[in-house]
Amino acid sequence: MPDHKKVRVRFAPSPTGFLHIGSARTALFNWLFARGNGGVFILRIEDTDKERSKSEYEEDILSGLKWLGLDHDEFYRQSERVEVYKKYLKQLLEEEKAYYCFCSKEKLQAEKDGMLAEGLAPKYSGTCRAITKVEAEKKKDAGEDCVIRMKMPEAKISFKDMIRGNITFDGALIGDSVIARDLETPLYNFVVVIDDILGEITHIIRGEDHISNTPRQIALMDALGFEKPKFAHLPMILNPDRSKMSKRFADTALNDYIHKGYVKEALINFIGLLGWHPEGDREIVDIEDLVREFSLEKVQKSGAVFNQEKLNWLSNLYLKQIDNQKFVEMAQGFIHPDWKLNEAMVNSVKERINRFGELEELLSFYFVLPEYDASLLIWKGMSEEKVKESLLKSKEMLSAISEEDFKTDLLEQRILEMLSDANRGEVLWPLRVALSGQNNSPSPFEIMAALGKEESLSRIDRALAK
Repeated sequence: MPDHKKVRVRFAPSPTGFLHIGSARTALFNWLFARGNGGVFILRIEDTDKERSKSEYEEDILSGLKWLGLDHDEFYRQSERVEVYKKYLKQLLEEEKAYYCFCSKEKLQAEKDGMLAEGLAPKYSGTCRAITKVEAEKKKDAGEDCVIRMKMPEAKISFKDMIRGNITFDGALIGDSVIARDLETPLYNFVVVIDDILGEITHIIRGEDHISNTPRQIALMDALGFEKPKFAHLPMILNPDRSKMSKRFADTALNDYIHKGYVKEALINFIGLLGWHPEGDREIVDIEDLVREFSLEKVQKSGAVFNQEKLNWLSNLYLKQIDNQKFVEMAQGFIHPDWKLNEAMVNSVKERINRFGELEELLSFYFVLPEYDASLLIWKGMSEEKVKESLLKSKEMLSAISEEDFKTDLLEQRILEMLSDANRGEVLWPLRVALSGQNNSPSPFEIMAALGKEESLSRIDRALAK
């Protein structure tokens, strides 16, 4: 549990790509931690990479979080805080905790290649560490290219991760890292520290791919005299073969799942269990239970496998619980705008789909009977004459049933009463094909309830004409 200090957490995406499932999971865990502890959830857009940051990616992030229902309490853009960062860059330079580095790209690459050839982890050699402030200013005034590096302490840097326990790095192996291209262009590892500290972030909850950034950030906090927040690094999301899931694959973009018509509650339930488990290892956990039960102590260290089948199963489960009126409203964005769904149509497909994106294909035959070959009407070696007799029998039975009784259960009861067990297949198969024009479809009773008496008889006539 957090200490007495008011919990303040942040989700800090870069608008350099679409919001993907891994980032959505990070956002959810931060939001759950804040909401469950009466804290503050901050959304911070990390857009200091001017070349790769794009407004459409920021819009995608904002709309994705809104769709998930992850409301934020405070909002910042790093691009609007350059003056704040400049102040602390100047402080580090003034206190000689940072310095201007004039090494060329070619020199740095040669150094890196040399260290790799010796089997060493590459790091900056520190060539420019000894340049005085006066000399550095002269070089800058002369137009020499430079960057700003921070002096890394050549000592052990340790922190306690709330998920992984104690983690230690050797500062001597890291080398002095670049924290800004110039005073106007600070880089990620610098600005993130300033924002976290000035934003009074109490808990930094992020993916384990950020563990390697942590010692540099801690060194910066120490250099500036800042109190350190607590860290928690979430397990990676893995493909079913346990390989790393890449955000470059379109299928991992949250937007992709929204457009495919997955149910929001199912997706939240699913990503909420990617690396965290409630008491009793329940599979169905709604958002209220997630808020009440979530804790960082129960987050696992090992990677969380993304199981598409489980997501489909969950989405189907939540779909079946949606009342029909709401179902029709939610379906509108996924079907032809002219289609008007009735209750029987909804009932015939509701349990058969995992997402709304599957609806149009399953419902299309209700509105346009597809072309089909007469041979499809034949059940297990029946002759054409037998099929014709069967369809005529169906027509006779349906004609005797009132329009008011064209309801799935009543149709099933009335028709099955008129058939023997032996000839059911010979009647129901040709009837179902005549109604749907398909090899696979809902039962003939469901279809007739959806179509109504007139259209059902009309489709049987069309089958007879074949």
